[in-house]
Amino acid sequence: MRYILAIDQGTTSSRAIVFDEAMRPRGSAQEEFEQHFPQSGWVEHAPDDLWQTVLRTCFGALEAAGIEAEALAGIGITNQRETTVLWDRATGVPLYNAIVWQDRRTSEACAALKEAGHEAEVRAKTGLLLDPYFSGTKLAWLLDNVAGARARAEAGQLAFGTVDSWLLWKLTSGRVHATDATNAARTLLYDIHEGDWSPEICALLDIPVSLLPEVRDCAGRFGETEALGAPVPILGIAGDQQAATIGQGCFSAGMMKATYGTGCFALLNTGADAVTSEHKLLTTIAYQLDGEVTYALEGSIFVAGAVVQWLRDGLGIIGSARETQALAEAADAGHDVIIVPAFTGLGAPYWNPECRGAAFGLTRATGPAEMVRAALQSVGYQTRDLLEAMRADGGAFAEAALRVDGGMCASDWTMQFLADITGTQVDRPTVLETTALGAAWLAGHAAGLYPDQAGFADMWQLDRSFEPQMNEEMRAAKYARWQRAVAAAQAV
Repeated sequence: MRYILAIDQGTTSSRAIVFDEAMRPRGSAQEEFEQHFPQSGWVEHAPDDLWQTVLRTCFGALEAAGIEAEALAGIGITNQRETTVLWDRATGVPLYNAIVWQDRRTSEACAALKEAGHEAEVRAKTGLLLDPYFSGTKLAWLLDNVAGARARAEAGQLAFGTVDSWLLWKLTSGRVHATDATNAARTLLYDIHEGDWSPEICALLDIPVSLLPEVRDCAGRFGETEALGAPVPILGIAGDQQAATIGQGCFSAGMMKATYGTGCFALLNTGADAVTSEHKLLTTIAYQLDGEVTYALEGSIFVAGAVVQWLRDGLGIIGSARETQALAEAADAGHDVIIVPAFTGLGAPYWNPECRGAAFGLTRATGPAEMVRAALQSVGYQTRDLLEAMRADGGAFAEAALRVDGGMCASDWTMQFLADITGTQVDRPTVLETTALGAAWLAGHAAGLYPDQAGFADMWQLDRSFEPQMNEEMRAAKYARWQRAVAAAQAV
């Protein structure tokens, strides 16, 4: 029996899962790590925390599966995207903390670039908007604000990477500086049509091209690691949302998935066509296999599962996420509280980095149950924002059922509200951790262990479908109230 190890490095925790030859999980381990908030709107991770938690969870997953590293046919990596790491090529020591995708410190820089009229060129080449979300302006900030960084970068002494590149560097003891097309496509520096780093945008942001990693297919040999006690090839890399798209078997144009982790990210497969959104969605790469690019439209919600963490850690009204369903069910139906969880700005389709969170409809009778229900509902409302934009951009593409995954999908209440408020059938698979599954398939397919795309898609299994039950009048009224709340939050 041979196995695949999937590394799933996320925003709040690192996870590793061992999959067997039938793509069944056989052992896993997970570990949270510290979040750093040095200023309002700033979010950082210690790069060594990312590496050490990955390493420990890999050993933990192997132990849980009862196997040694010698039994692994390959490793697949999936990662939080856009998070930016800058390190010394000689020592491997980071120059600064990793700047997380949620971080908004480059809002003014992005606004200045927009004012100067550069967004049209950036969007035409990268499919992205000028927003602090993406890696490019984070990297520029590091070069401008870390003492000596720019001179060292220009001398070829430094390396930039998103988290996949950082982990690959560490796993290969500094032998490989590479990334895959899906992560490259989220940097603001990669021309998704030409399939290469854009010299024009690098010049615009004053970023030396020598900093950037080699860009490869999602599946293939990235290198070999001995960090687990035996030589194991690294055979697949994809950003977390693209890995989830793969794990959901969304290989045909028109298929759509939404992943509910710290944020929520909906991807619509558009095939060989890089569709330009008229409604502030992103044009991105879904995956690249055998040199062929498949594109997607993406809508990004910055706060989904993070709103539950806020209920737990910020307000202290729940002890764990498991309590939310019972509280939501117990909430007074007469209290229509709206929470706009713009803790780090608003993503698609608003793209307002300066907006902050707000709550509406509070009364003296509002309690923990009503706040919990409003928090869960905010995820459904934000998803409808994305689907409305996708329907407008993609037409017939977006009429199929929405495949969902991620931790929040375990809540039947949340998924039913999602179906109700969007008016869309919501399909939950038997395997909710599709991000890790997608990374495993990439590596397993490259190793010759797993089937091709069609064979893998046929293995997708439905756990439950949620059909819309809310009448159209109520759906329209609730969504209109949400839209007014978002407008009011942005007006502050």
